[in-house]
Amino acid sequence: MPRKPIDVTVPDLSGRRAVVTGASDGIGLGIAARLAAAGADVILPVRNEAKGEASLAVIRERNPLARVSLRELDLSSLASVAALGRTLLEEGQPIHVLINNAGVMTPPERQATIDGFELQFGTNHLGHFALVAHLLPLLRAGGARVTSQVSIAANQHAINWDDLNWERSYDGAKAYSQSKIAFGLFGLELDRRSEAQGWGITSNLSHPGVAPTNLLAARPDTGRAHDDWKLRLIRTLSSRGFLFGTVHTAQLPALYAATSPDARRGGFYGPSGPGHLGGPPGEQKLYSRLRRTEEAQRIWEISEKFTNLSFPAA
Repeated sequence: MPRKPIDVTVPDLSGRRAVVTGASDGIGLGIAARLAAAGADVILPVRNEAKGEASLAVIRERNPLARVSLRELDLSSLASVAALGRTLLEEGQPIHVLINNAGVMTPPERQATIDGFELQFGTNHLGHFALVAHLLPLLRAGGARVTSQVSIAANQHAINWDDLNWERSYDGAKAYSQSKIAFGLFGLELDRRSEAQGWGITSNLSHPGVAPTNLLAARPDTGRAHDDWKLRLIRTLSSRGFLFGTVHTAQLPALYAATSPDARRGGFYGPSGPGHLGGPPGEQKLYSRLRRTEEAQRIWEISEKFTNLSFPAA
């Protein structure tokens, strides 16, 4: 039986600038294509220029009038994040939508970023934390909505406060969960601080559920040489319309959270099917690990120290 189409309405975004990290393939590419189709000027910050050019070609094939362009970004390098910040600040165009979508998942062996942080914590959380800090003047100028893509893994495990960089022991799944918990706490604290300090931006969270995306696929650069049995199972069940989402449906929570007039600040959006693994997007109950404001403040302060960046007091 054919799966009933699932989609969201993206409003007219003409005259607005959007930045989407992780848009060189998978969910991010789909999100960027939809924003471009709605009229936005879409910036794709990418690490791999060849993959970025291929993504531009895909978007322009769907929509020849799309306004899309590449910028260079490696979220595992704070210097690269700072360089992108300088580039966009020099361009001087307000940013209206920022979707923090990029991520790396469960390298089997511990790896470190250029700056010495555990790869997942440094890329998924600290890289995006630094990006928002550098872009804050442009986000404020655009009255931006910032949507940060977390994961159902943020409902598992905990932050390893005594060893944030997993130097004494390493567990890839637990380190991934930590990175997404920290990232979610940051996204919510960003909204609270913006409201308190009058920054004029709103921030919310999304998660894609579980779908057969490239995040789960073999990644030789992270030490995962082959697709595992879990991904093969997800692909099979997804293709049959059972339980899991698709690459298309996995895009929708972030699109809704970032563009819908009904998506609220500080909200949390994900698939509404069984187990929140797939299905149409909707607002969800915040994971218990993301509810502690004292932990959000703590990770914010640690992140400022690790990145040597600070946000304005007003």
